[in-house]
Amino acid sequence: MMGVGKAAPRDETRLSRVVVSNALKKRRRRPRLRGIKGNGDQDMANEVIVRPQLPVPSPRRSVPALVFGTRPTTIAKRGTFYVVALVVLYFGVIGNLMHRIDTDLDFVPVNAVEGGSHAVNMAAGLIKRETVTHRWIANDPAFYPTAFLDNTPNFQRGLMRAVSRFTIELEDQVGRLRGSSAIDPDLERAAGLLQFPTDVWFFNFEEGFLPVQPADHQYRVAMRALEAYNARVAAGQAVFETRADALAAIVQRIASELGARAALTDAHLRRDNFVLDFVADDIFYFNKGVAYGNYLLIRELGRDFAALIEAQGLTSIWVQTLDSLRSAALLRPAVVLNGGGDTSVLANHLHMQGFYIKRAILQLDEVAQVIRVQR
Repeated sequence: MMGVGKAAPRDETRLSRVVVSNALKKRRRRPRLRGIKGNGDQDMANEVIVRPQLPVPSPRRSVPALVFGTRPTTIAKRGTFYVVALVVLYFGVIGNLMHRIDTDLDFVPVNAVEGGSHAVNMAAGLIKRETVTHRWIANDPAFYPTAFLDNTPNFQRGLMRAVSRFTIELEDQVGRLRGSSAIDPDLERAAGLLQFPTDVWFFNFEEGFLPVQPADHQYRVAMRALEAYNARVAAGQAVFETRADALAAIVQRIASELGARAALTDAHLRRDNFVLDFVADDIFYFNKGVAYGNYLLIRELGRDFAALIEAQGLTSIWVQTLDSLRSAALLRPAVVLNGGGDTSVLANHLHMQGFYIKRAILQLDEVAQVIRVQR
């Protein structure tokens, strides 16, 4: 009995050691949570209760760092890309949105003077359209979005050339009594202002360093002078002669101007130029502006001199002249090509335009000759 009684405590001791050893092994196999310290019962509690770990916040980045990056190579690449994209957007997209060549053949001046000359109304209306309704971009400086676009500026220059030459004939012929009366002051002012260079902005460094009135401002002043003259014509206070010799002089002036453009075109075509010629499109769009402006002015002169044209049997040739100028004004190629004529499969748009211009010259010469014969 005594032996049995003494063996029992030893078995209990051995059993407790086995239980503790097994518990330690289990605790070693389980990962201990970082940041939790303790021992004994607290360690056993930590093994049962798993506490969630909070996410480590990422470092905050500034807006320039998000846009351009942080590494030098990334900054250089992104910066170059942004500059190129900005240049393309500014000069390519915005510039093209401002680029406009208006060849509306049905154009009618707004707020025309009732009872005045239709042709004078048209001259003033064209100036107003190109400098007020649209934008005069022929004098835009190099930092404007239209700096690299030259089609619209050349068209506007050609159009203003046509109006300028017409105004000179108004001053010399139509606005005077057979050249014996004084020159009308409004016509003299308009004719002088329309000679102002088309590309002058607020500074003209060829003349000096002080600010000047830009070209579009000068043309708007000329427009107001034409409107004032026409208002006096409507009131019977100014002369607008519808004589045969006055019409012949105007027609001959227009034919001479078209002849000068045809000669310039021929001189360029005689050179051995490449099919993509950057001078050819300048000539083309300048001629386009001249043809378009003269088309509208001759159309309105036909209304002013309707009785004379009908009386001298010039209606048919007058309509043919308008058709030729209309065809020259409406040519609108996507790219102006300078092909070799008969020896090339590519078009030569200056040849095509020159054909219509020369035909209009012959028709205008015929009108002038008929008028002189029947005077």
